[in-house]
Amino acid sequence: MTIGSQIAWDDTVLPFQLDRSSIRGRVARLDGVLENVLLQHNYPPQIEALVAEATLLTALIGQSVKLRWKLSLQIRGKGPARLIATDYYGPQEPGEPARIRAYASFDPEALDPEADPFSQIGQGYFAVMLDQGQDMLPYQGFTPLTGGSLCACAETYFAQSEQLPTRFSLSFGRSSLPGRDLHWRGGGVMLQHMPKAGMSVAAEGGSGEGGLLAHSDILAGEEGEDWNRANLLLDTVEELELVGPSVTPSELLVRLFHEEEPRVFEAQTVRFGCSCSEDKVRNTMSIYSQKDIAKMTTPEGLVTADCQFCGAHYEMDPKTLGFEGTNG
Repeated sequence: MTIGSQIAWDDTVLPFQLDRSSIRGRVARLDGVLENVLLQHNYPPQIEALVAEATLLTALIGQSVKLRWKLSLQIRGKGPARLIATDYYGPQEPGEPARIRAYASFDPEALDPEADPFSQIGQGYFAVMLDQGQDMLPYQGFTPLTGGSLCACAETYFAQSEQLPTRFSLSFGRSSLPGRDLHWRGGGVMLQHMPKAGMSVAAEGGSGEGGLLAHSDILAGEEGEDWNRANLLLDTVEELELVGPSVTPSELLVRLFHEEEPRVFEAQTVRFGCSCSEDKVRNTMSIYSQKDIAKMTTPEGLVTADCQFCGAHYEMDPKTLGFEGTNG
């Protein structure tokens, strides 16, 4: 397996497939993206972990979808971590980077410092949403929060909603590379078994948690053996191999799957990016009457708005907002 040595692997997603079986995958490395996502807010450690995990999942899932516009993940719960939201904007032109943004809403006073991050979400759901742009119907898929991690929720979503056995292995944390300040790095591998024409679910119902479909309900025979073998190989991955940078994604694939005949494709660059703008804020304000706008006006005579994703701050003249010429 050969790949151009000129590729900078940080902030990339590398697609691959295992030619010995019907399994495709992605290797993600996030450096600046993860750093920018988390530096927008002063999150406590448990929320940082949830946002980092969701951001890596978004990079891996977003690159695997034929996307015209946007993929979003939303994790909503009744616990202290009320919302984790991410967006992946597909490249609009060949050669352009994809863009990712993320944020969390939480109750800092209700967080349990002794509990694991996933338990802070409580009961709720994991949602995948696709917006393919103008004149296209949006798609929404939901699965309950289960399995003890966001990765497990994503795996359940693909098994239940798409009947595609899927596996994620992620690692993230603060890195102290020589010559650089302490900063965030993350990496992960996604495996997905591709269906063959006419493939059907192997068992009625589901034997997974809560009656949901498990991988064994979808695959049987030789396909099941291929899937189990690839997962056993992925189980040998080490955290430092996932996050890099000493081991490149192509080297990692050779180390893990050399007997499975891995083949790589063109890597997709990803960047931190937000779609907010003053025009969008003004459009949002257009549903309010002048009376409502007046209530939003600060003592300085301005209407202000802050983007939860990127922290952008907007200040606008209230006379230019809301329904024109209405008084309530």
